[in-house]
Amino acid sequence: MTVPLPQARDARDPSEPPPPPSDALPIAETFVSVQGEGKLTGVPSWFVRLSGCNLRCAWCDTPYASWAPEKQTRAMADLLDEARRTGVRHAVVTGGEPLLFPRVVELCEGLRAQGMHVTVETAGTLDPAPGAPCDLLSVSPKLSNSAPDPVAFPREHAMHESRRENLPVLRSLLGRQRESGRDLQLKFVVTGPGDLAEIEALLARLEGWEASDVLLMPEGRTREEIGQRSAWVASACVERGWRYCQRLHIELFGNRRGT
Repeated sequence: MTVPLPQARDARDPSEPPPPPSDALPIAETFVSVQGEGKLTGVPSWFVRLSGCNLRCAWCDTPYASWAPEKQTRAMADLLDEARRTGVRHAVVTGGEPLLFPRVVELCEGLRAQGMHVTVETAGTLDPAPGAPCDLLSVSPKLSNSAPDPVAFPREHAMHESRRENLPVLRSLLGRQRESGRDLQLKFVVTGPGDLAEIEALLARLEGWEASDVLLMPEGRTREEIGQRSAWVASACVERGWRYCQRLHIELFGNRRGT
């Protein structure tokens, strides 16, 4: 028996929401501020935060893009137009985890085609083909200090620990960025001196980085919490030729969204 196909409708029922564009991305927020972390600290930038993450860091400072993702579906052309209209020359593609979404490659290509310097911020666990083109690849490998409490969050703990380190992907990301001649940074969130041995062990398994590419950022959500760790972190950087990574946006604006 032939099953009849549903009749095509020439017009959508006006009571139905419009279907999302085929090139849409889930966006938690966009805003203009100064870059608060890394090699480009202080540079005026347009931020686009994609909503969704494959990890569950205990100290995550953007839970609205990871643990409990909030999102607005936005078309690529809309995002590119907004970026252009800001008038700033730098764009930061962040999350959550932006590399969860293959179409982020097109977003980066579009931003660079508009003449913008593009930073991509990633945890370094995913590598969408053919890679998201960027001028600065900011990789933040997650250390054991990032795991959520296994008693309070057993499912999230198991998921996080199974995903937080992906050595082949890290090697691929760093290798491609170096081959392109573009810049990179390895940014580590640290909670105590015990993290240093873990960082050194990971770096020993990677190639394509220099000491000046390694940044240590004290974990903390307030100026006071960051300040409690800043002295020993700065000393560790001096001893190893690494960089101290401040959180300028917290210093200037406090721990709030859109900064």
